[in-house]
Amino acid sequence: MRWRARLRGLALLLACVFLQAIGWRAFAHDIPNELRVHMHVKQDGDRLHVLARLPLSLLLNLDLPKQGPGYLDLARIEPGLARAIAAADKDIRWFADGERLVLLEGRGRISTPSDRSFETFESARQLLTGPPLPASTFVFWNQGYFDVQLVYPLRSARPGLELDFAVAPGLRDRLKIDLRYSNPEGATRAYELHAGSGPVALDPRWHQAAATFVASGFRHILDGPDHLLFLICLILPYRRVSGHLVAVVTSFTVAHSVTLIAAAYGLTPRGNWFQPLVELLIAASIVFMAIENVFSRNIRRRWLWSGVFGLVHGFGFSFVLASELQFAGSHLLLSLLAFNVGIELGQLLVLLLAIPAIVLFLRIRAVQERPFMLVVSVLVAHTAWHWTVARAEALWAADWALEDAFTPFAILLAVAAAAALAVLTWRFSSRPGRADGLPAAER
Repeated sequence: MRWRARLRGLALLLACVFLQAIGWRAFAHDIPNELRVHMHVKQDGDRLHVLARLPLSLLLNLDLPKQGPGYLDLARIEPGLARAIAAADKDIRWFADGERLVLLEGRGRISTPSDRSFETFESARQLLTGPPLPASTFVFWNQGYFDVQLVYPLRSARPGLELDFAVAPGLRDRLKIDLRYSNPEGATRAYELHAGSGPVALDPRWHQAAATFVASGFRHILDGPDHLLFLICLILPYRRVSGHLVAVVTSFTVAHSVTLIAAAYGLTPRGNWFQPLVELLIAASIVFMAIENVFSRNIRRRWLWSGVFGLVHGFGFSFVLASELQFAGSHLLLSLLAFNVGIELGQLLVLLLAIPAIVLFLRIRAVQERPFMLVVSVLVAHTAWHWTVARAEALWAADWALEDAFTPFAILLAVAAAAALAVLTWRFSSRPGRADGLPAAER
């Protein structure tokens, strides 16, 4: 009798494990680490058609009817679908010329995880206008999709459309939107958006694109620690905003504008080794400028080095900008120039804040200029050297496929680098110069 009791206990344990495997396991991971919403948007005359596919995990708070261990009860799903359509219209907010669009028509349905109808606009619309899933279909509560069609009226033939996807703060970094937008002319643009990032213009006017990229450039120069340290090393010997300092900063801006525009038009290498190489050279440029501050007082040719290293930093800017050019619409060149304007404004803000702060610190603390500059330069060089070593290791591990390395622009850049190396060799091999730094009036 004892062995029978043990068998019954083992059978009960196996049954519990089985039930957990088929039903309860999903409840331990309510929402995955990354969720994606697929969306097709098309303007057809005076109507805007929005087709969206949302993971069922996003409908957790709607309490859709369930049966068994967690399957949706499709026979009683209609009231829940109505609530889901209203929630989609509330969270996926559309604006035309600054005014919120009012929902004209909406329909929704549940789809299985294996459904591939959202690969095109037409197949998605055919799915949504077709019959729903049979009530006998098993769809677990967080393993399928909620598909919805939202139709909005438009007042003009070419409105300025904006999308604002409002989500809970906890999902902001985990929810991405793959969106394809077809404008009235039939052109289609693809977007990858982060939810909760604010209104996004899908077909921006020129002033919208310019404002977006000026703000992006301004924000990037202030958020990039490597670019900020390089700029600090550039301006460290100066004590006021002089013509020579403006030339140094302008040289840096013009140089990084050239490589940034070249990268945006695809004139640079595309190998996996290129970005690690650029990141390594950016760190090395900071080390170089810090060392020059320590060992050299001749800064008359600093504009030359800011231009040479500006070419490298422009590639660094292009890596960040690559994911944002989707918002340029048909204004690519304008957006690139606006991004550079934003960078220049950020640099000017750093100049206007850093130089008076340095002067004030030297006066209050009664610190001599030369020791102060040496200490700051050594600290910056120490930080940048660690970056250089780490990025050198990343470059060493990269895939060195060089078949696309010899683009015309890359060859031109190599010639410029060789010329800079020649000037560097000549400078340090020559005798101490007559121009030992700038006059005090220029500093």
